[in-house]
Amino acid sequence: IECACSGVMACSTCHVVVDAADFDRVGEPCDAELDMLDLAFDPQPTSRLGCQLTLTRDLDGLRLAIPDDAHNLMDD
Repeated sequence: IECACSGVMACSTCHVVVDAADFDRVGEPCDAELDMLDLAFDPQPTSRLGCQLTLTRDLDGLRLAIPDDAHNLMDD
């Protein structure tokens, strides 16, 4: 997943949608992440910025989807 802002929550190129059954496993997004997700294309109730997810063994089997429209517009 591309992260155009280097993980500082200044873009939404790493927008992912966590499976509803797994959403509680990833923790709550902070206010800054929620603000950036408001700018993402078609955010869902279980949307997160991939750069803010810390993958650990506890998240083994985590299911998420990368929206078709999640990409760096600078590459277009």
